[in-house]
Amino acid sequence: MIACATSCSTYGLAGIPIRVEADIANGLPNFTVVGLTDRAIQEARERVRSAIRNSDFPFPAQRVTVNLAPAEVPKEGTGFDLAIAIAVLIADGRIGRADGAALVGELALGGAIRPVTGVLPMARCLAAHGVRRLIVASENAEEAALVDGLEVLAAPTLRACAAHLSGGRPLDRCRAPALLPAEQPPDVDLAAIRGQSAAKRALEIAAAGGHNVLMTGPPGAGKTMLAGAFPWLLPDLPVDHALEVAAIYSLRGALRERAATSLRPPFRAPHHSVSRAGLVGGGTGVALPGEISLAHRGVLFMDELCEFPRTHLEALRQPLEERRVTVVRARAAVTYPSEFMLVAAANPCPCGHLGDDQPCRCSPRLLQEYQSRLSGPIKDRIDLTMTVPRQQYAEIFDAAADEPSAIVRARVDAARARQHARQDALNSVLQGAELRARCRLGASASRLLARSGERLRLSARGFFRVLRVARTIADLAGDDAVGEDALAEAIRYRTGADA
Repeated sequence: MIACATSCSTYGLAGIPIRVEADIANGLPNFTVVGLTDRAIQEARERVRSAIRNSDFPFPAQRVTVNLAPAEVPKEGTGFDLAIAIAVLIADGRIGRADGAALVGELALGGAIRPVTGVLPMARCLAAHGVRRLIVASENAEEAALVDGLEVLAAPTLRACAAHLSGGRPLDRCRAPALLPAEQPPDVDLAAIRGQSAAKRALEIAAAGGHNVLMTGPPGAGKTMLAGAFPWLLPDLPVDHALEVAAIYSLRGALRERAATSLRPPFRAPHHSVSRAGLVGGGTGVALPGEISLAHRGVLFMDELCEFPRTHLEALRQPLEERRVTVVRARAAVTYPSEFMLVAAANPCPCGHLGDDQPCRCSPRLLQEYQSRLSGPIKDRIDLTMTVPRQQYAEIFDAAADEPSAIVRARVDAARARQHARQDALNSVLQGAELRARCRLGASASRLLARSGERLRLSARGFFRVLRVARTIADLAGDDAVGEDALAEAIRYRTGADA
């Protein structure tokens, strides 16, 4: 007798429904799993056999063959255990049919069902393919229930799952949790950072238009604190964007470190010792998303930028421009979204005192090696560059109150609302003719841009990035057209001079 159950495999953020077929035939006792599987699935034979026996079912003393179809799709992970066990029990006549339900979960030897990674993208895939019921481990039920139109049942054990499918005690249905904005105060409020008005202004522009930022300055000037305050200038994500971000975290098994119900944009701050695969994505088998994809719809903060290996920084060229990354491995090529804002901080030299009050002790060769890690193409992709100088005593201990993040965020929200009303997108994604049409430069502003471009030797990319920043500055001011003042400020940020 051949029995079938439904499960799912992930391929990037997409999913592929998997048909689990089980056949029991006469012959010497044997248990075989086929269908282009990895070692974890081959090891499922021992987990499934023990789980069935410890759930008070006899394991068939015959030749058992399980096929995971389609066979040409590479499959990996432990999420097929539950579907394999149910298919074997159906084929052996121990329970009825799976009743159209999909099953995802790892089995413990004692029959308990353990959580697996990637359940949210699997649930989205199954719902898109017409599956209306999904049985998962209790720990995975909440994230799967985020998908509309899908009935999610939480199964603690294989025995409970089999009883439900046989018409016994029904499994508990999981309700979708509410997606709520974060209520906690900012980790770092702009009001707690004394002075640095130019840097705060640049971060406000970056948050309003979705631009990339580079801060340079001596140690202790406040670059890291400014970056920590930046995410709280951003508005909450729409529900569909929040689910997309949650699906990426689910693939990495990191959804518990980021609440599945969070609407806040992600903030990732990888250490400069991160591997290239950890940064852009990769790994053995089907590649996993890296930090630039975990920062999708949010912020990637790279502190001590020039301490990152140059190969890592060069790998950011394509994602910064195309807002996605394709990771190619021997078994598959996977594309992940990576639409993030890059906020970077760097010292001007290895000792950190180049151009500061204290003398720089770096040799010319050491200085050249340090600064050469940040290549021209990477600099060309950064919209705003500013110097964060060392603060003086009077600025640090001034009794005057600095502007809090909540007030700045209100201006950012207003500027973003203008952009979405005008073009249904942030200024940072505008291209070519549409960008020129949205800026509406006058004759004097056009002459200013032409002179500055000649003096600074701007590339075509550089011209467009200046225009995008100028358009955002005009939106913060509430102007319909980009004037000379907005354009001049954008050009100053392009040169790295204090604005």
